Amino acid sequence: MILTKTTKLVFIISSSVILVTAAIAVPTVLLTRDNSIYFNLLENAGVMIEANGVRIYVDPINLPDNYSDLPADAILITHDHGDHYDEASIDLLQKSDTLNVFPTYLTSHITHHDGLGVVPGDSFKVGSVEITCFYMYTFALGGFPSSHPIENNYTSYLIDTGSMTFFHAGDSANIPEYTQLAGLVDVAMLPLGPGCQTMAGMDVVFALDAIDASYFIPIHFLAGEEETFCETYRTSIENLNCEIVELSHFSSYTFTP
Repeated sequence: MILTKTTKLVFIISSSVILVTAAIAVPTVLLTRDNSIYFNLLENAGVMIEANGVRIYVDPINLPDNYSDLPADAILITHDHGDHYDEASIDLLQKSDTLNVFPTYLTSHITHHDGLGVVPGDSFKVGSVEITCFYMYTFALGGFPSSHPIENNYTSYLIDTGSMTFFHAGDSANIPEYTQLAGLVDVAMLPLGPGCQTMAGMDVVFALDAIDASYFIPIHFLAGEEETFCETYRTSIENLNCEIVELSHFSSYTFTP
């Protein structure tokens, strides 16, 4: 699937979701053949998603050594900043057929990890899970250049399991392209900022309004910042008919479509 600024994506969306939470230091979930989707929030913007018998990581960093027991079918990297790209964690998660995905701009990373280079609009499958690359950039503000220039073609990711679609925004600002995603995303993972020119405060709420997701999982925060953010903006987000799934680092949810 090729995605342009005027292209609409078609996904199979499920509006009926049951959430069960369990805080754990290291996930103990196993790949299953049922319809459950296991979601784990890692450090900073890192996540792990298990669905349809595959395990997908986005931006894993600072993983404990025992994550080697949970190797990746695919690792998706949004960009090369140190709080999103961690060579040691990527190496820890490898197995013989792990697919390592990077923005095409990161030529040395692709070569080093024998990876796949992508740009916004590209799509591919990991098992039956369809992954579509989307835009990820920030704006030049206050006389400073953009920390995530649009010309670098950094990538956010849509992960479509067939029953639910997850969107990981990486370090993106609240960009106008989000209107393309309206109603197509079940779970939106957006950075809380501030810093790195990502979205922060009401910009997160405005982005959620544009995306029109059913659930919001905060990412990219220091421990405790998610509590303050959710306390401040809970009413505004719930008024969008969007439920906050508030997780601390290294805790989990199970989605059952």
